[in-house]
Amino acid sequence: MANWAPDSWTNAQARQMPTYPDRAALDATTQALASYPPLVFAGEARNLTAELAQVAQGKAFLLQGGDCAESFAEFHPNNIRDTFRVILQMAVVLTFASKLPTVKVGRMAGQFAKPRSADTEVIDGVELPSYRGDNINDIAFTPEGRIPDPQRMIRSYSQAAATLNLLRAFATGGYANLHQVHRWTHDFMGRSPWAKKYAAVADRIGEALDFMAACGIDADSVPQLKATSFYTSHEALLLPYEQALTRQDSLTGDWYDTSAHFLWIGDRTRFDGSAHVEFLRGIGNPIGIKCGPSLEPDALLRMLDTLNPKRVPGRMTLITRYGHDKIESGLPKLIRAVQREGHPVVWSCDPMHGNTIKATTGYKTRPFERILAEVRGFFAVHRAEGSHAGGIHAEMTGQNVTECTGGAIAVTEQALADRYHTHCDPRLNAGQSLELAFLLAEMLNTEMAERRRVAA
Repeated sequence: MANWAPDSWTNAQARQMPTYPDRAALDATTQALASYPPLVFAGEARNLTAELAQVAQGKAFLLQGGDCAESFAEFHPNNIRDTFRVILQMAVVLTFASKLPTVKVGRMAGQFAKPRSADTEVIDGVELPSYRGDNINDIAFTPEGRIPDPQRMIRSYSQAAATLNLLRAFATGGYANLHQVHRWTHDFMGRSPWAKKYAAVADRIGEALDFMAACGIDADSVPQLKATSFYTSHEALLLPYEQALTRQDSLTGDWYDTSAHFLWIGDRTRFDGSAHVEFLRGIGNPIGIKCGPSLEPDALLRMLDTLNPKRVPGRMTLITRYGHDKIESGLPKLIRAVQREGHPVVWSCDPMHGNTIKATTGYKTRPFERILAEVRGFFAVHRAEGSHAGGIHAEMTGQNVTECTGGAIAVTEQALADRYHTHCDPRLNAGQSLELAFLLAEMLNTEMAERRRVAA
């Protein structure tokens, strides 16, 4: 990669980055991180690129989900397990309905840093630096807690390593075995009609597995039945951390950011001359770009030329985040530009960030009906433009939280206070996530039927 090095981003404009008061402490921390083992491996990132290339061709579907921002306080194996199993449930529903493989990517094991709309916030007349995520400063509104502390990166690395260890155990150690499909349902979802519908799907999968076993095909002869591939992702926001975990692959000589399999660049850091764009252009991982209403086609094409000059299939995922009332007017021009230039991309829908409102009770929330409306608009635009609606990117949790209103078990604005646990943005709970998966499955079925009709 011409004129690129892991630290070349330091010569570009870096927004949304903390200012560390003790430069020596920052250097000592990043040097320590640079000596730590990689969290993921280059070969795993290449495998994900290959799977995403299938998504770009309409031969698979991307399911990306997890916390808006991981926290030190909520770090617990049960929370990791519960989010993992909701993603498994969603993937089963999508795969069963569409007959397409589902590529599973968690917003986990590294999603600590968050961009902010302002550098400071004011509470009761006191102004302090904004909270930027647990790997930078403390959510507690105190002068001491809001000072950026580089030691938090060490704790983030340790938590990410432990999370990855557990995820790998769940994915390959038997928990993801399709024979366990009934056991992935959370007890608290019993009231949901979608839980009953999921049980019916699980019954049909069980019958298919019994038939296959009778034919001599079981988990011992087909390992895919008892294990799954699961990848991790986060926004590459805190560049000193990302640089410290960037390593040169011994097999290919290429550079990879070993903090996660998949990294993305946010809506606030994807400008021309951005330090984040400069960093991401040199790593071999598959990468994403958040695409909102402010992104014009020419700017997107410049970024694609910069980030994927060789046009490697599966490298680029475009994550749209318009809002339910803007997607059908804003997205077509981007699709047409990308198609005209022939860039191979995955189109994924983030229906969360453009649909955040403030409830009358004062809580930040996201109405479920607006989330669904944006997803429907996303599919409708791609159907009209002849492109593939390739994925979903959702902020969600396996916990029984009350953060987004609506859904089959309707969360009201008055109920938001019951279990509002998020450190940053409101997340779908397990029941709402499963409901979204079934509605996505219906849309995928419609799309697959249209493809068969055109092919005939």
